[in-house]
Amino acid sequence: MAVLKLDRLAKTFDDGTQAVRGIDLIVQAGDFVVLLGPSGCGKTTTLRMVAGLETPTSGNIWLNDTNVSASPASQRDVGFVFQFYALYPHMTVRQNVAFPLENQAISPSERDARVARIADQLGITPLLDRHSSQLSGGDQQRVSLGRAMVREPAIYLMDEPLGQLDVNIRLDLRESIRRQQMETGVTTLYVTHDQEEALSLADQVVVMNGGLIEQVGSPEDVYATPSSLFVADFVGRPGMNLVNGTLGDDAVFRTHDTTFSFPATMHRGDATLGIRPEFVGFSDSGQIEGEISISEYFGDHHVAHVNTNLGSIAVRTDMAQTTGSRVTLDLNLDHACLYDPSTGRIVT
Repeated sequence: MAVLKLDRLAKTFDDGTQAVRGIDLIVQAGDFVVLLGPSGCGKTTTLRMVAGLETPTSGNIWLNDTNVSASPASQRDVGFVFQFYALYPHMTVRQNVAFPLENQAISPSERDARVARIADQLGITPLLDRHSSQLSGGDQQRVSLGRAMVREPAIYLMDEPLGQLDVNIRLDLRESIRRQQMETGVTTLYVTHDQEEALSLADQVVVMNGGLIEQVGSPEDVYATPSSLFVADFVGRPGMNLVNGTLGDDAVFRTHDTTFSFPATMHRGDATLGIRPEFVGFSDSGQIEGEISISEYFGDHHVAHVNTNLGSIAVRTDMAQTTGSRVTLDLNLDHACLYDPSTGRIVT
């Protein structure tokens, strides 16, 4: 297991694009850490620098006590899994999985034992004598994972390995990846734009935006207490309801003739209130009046969008709501967050 440390890591491409802007990150030994963010946020570039496929413009990459910033990929002891399978079509599954071991000083019996063990863990034993071109996309990605794992590297690097797969296959393989990582304890850095993947897999989620790190935390912390307006809006389906207003000296949040008390906060002035849809409810005694504009069905719940004088507010509910209905809403402020709109950061 390896500790990964990124120290002021930055990457500017030849065209002047600043893909990564001096980030700091520590991935502890044995942790499963997910880089989450939209396209162009710098997550894949970060992963490629760790892998040795991109050279940092500045900053350092440490694996344990070794600075590998200038080391070639072959000397970094990493197992890389790409979004696209990168298998040899003329080889069998067995040969593909065993290929990374060809230049290692291990006996044929140890090689065969490793391949058999990985194949069993990933559920590809019946496929070992088939050629990769005969496999489904999900099975090809299992083989790709096996190739990375068979080397027993110090760290796994995974670049959206489930991105090209159907939903059912993705869910099954997601479970396999997490189970395998928990059994082996290998440090893992995983890239995705899919927040469901990130929240379900990670020990720690690193939310990136514009080449910077917005927040590092457990999935629970990132969801419940987003540290910035970006994270509040990006994480969650839908994201947090965000309402602009002001906090007076009396610690009362005022917006459009509606007031909420936040006695514990020290912030004063302009503020943005954030609250998840599941902490907004329909109530005859609610302060906020509105009209349901649309009700969306998600299988196990509904989300009603309510037009109010505070803007559109999303409400998670167990029952379908009638479009056009007049309702009143109540907010559970125990689960609300406040942000400074000038900095975009959470306030206390």
